[in-house]
Amino acid sequence: MQPFHTGRLIDHVAIRVKDFDASKRFYRAVLGVLGVPISDDNEHTFSADELYIGPLDAGAPPSPHGIHLAFQARDQETVHRFHAAAIAAGGRDNGAPGLRRYHANYYAAFVLDPDGNNIEAVFQGPTRRSAPSVLISPAD
Repeated sequence: MQPFHTGRLIDHVAIRVKDFDASKRFYRAVLGVLGVPISDDNEHTFSADELYIGPLDAGAPPSPHGIHLAFQARDQETVHRFHAAAIAAGGRDNGAPGLRRYHANYYAAFVLDPDGNNIEAVFQGPTRRSAPSVLISPAD
C-alpha cells in the first residue's frame, strides 16, 4: 500500500433515515465494533466523527435517497465555483451559495447530483489546522 493523504475532501456526511430507532441500533452496533464512539445528545440526530444520522423530516435540504455529502471548500468563492460547475455539469440547484443558519460562518451551496443525492460545498469560516492533511502509511 502506498502512503496517502486524507482529511482534505469530506466535511461531513448525513444520512436521512425512515426508521430512526432502527438506524440507531444498527449504527451503534456496527460503529461499536469499529471502535467509533457515537454522540447521541439530541432526539433528532446522532453522530459519529463526521457522520450524522437523522430522520427524513429533520429539516435538512431534501435528497430523494436520504444521502447528503458535504465537501470542504477553501473559501466562499470556491463555494460559488462549485455550485456553477455542478449546475453546468447536469446537477440541479438545491440551495444557492450563501450563509446558512447552522452557525455564523457556515457558507454553503447545495446541488442534487444526477441520481438525486444532495451534494454540498461548505466553507466554515477561517480555521487553523494542526496539519493540512493526515498522512497514512502502511505499518512495517
